[in-house]
Amino acid sequence: MPQITRESLMTLEAYSRARNEFRAKVIAHKKKRTIHLGEHVTLLFEDELTMRYQVQEMLRAERIFEETGIMEELAAYNPLVPDGTNWKATMLIEYEDVAERTRALERLKGVEDRVWVMVAGHTRVFAIADEDAERENQQKTAAAHFLRFELTPQMIASLKADASLAMGVAHPAYTVEVAEIDPVSARALAADLA
Repeated sequence: MPQITRESLMTLEAYSRARNEFRAKVIAHKKKRTIHLGEHVTLLFEDELTMRYQVQEMLRAERIFEETGIMEELAAYNPLVPDGTNWKATMLIEYEDVAERTRALERLKGVEDRVWVMVAGHTRVFAIADEDAERENQQKTAAAHFLRFELTPQMIASLKADASLAMGVAHPAYTVEVAEIDPVSARALAADLA
């Protein structure tokens, strides 16, 4: 699967000119890759385009134009691009009310390890969470986590043959199941797999 390369990035000047159009393209792309698991958990399945957008935004925000800084950003974001046998997702725990969010994050400790995907006819695959850094402490979990779902060759073959896909969370304080992911989203995710 493609990684973000130095050659795929725009210069700061070129990105400034293309930003609005590129941003609109990425937002439309993300819609197919965003899965809501109940009211409070959202998974955004990342790929080369979503991560390239993040790199471009970081370079812009930090005014990074030197080669060393650009390569550091690539090193930070390329591990979040799926490699053909897995999906990588940003998980967001969302509560509008700050006090309610604080209480929920205390109750939801460990939730990042209880998120799952399931290809029809196969067993659930639970997320491998936060390989880059610990995002939980003794009191609470974080509002954002990075997840990886490793799929077997059989699961990948089933998805490529249009098997249905389910996702959910199996945590004592938050249990939800989406029995069938929208076929448009399922096909977008299947395209990430080799």
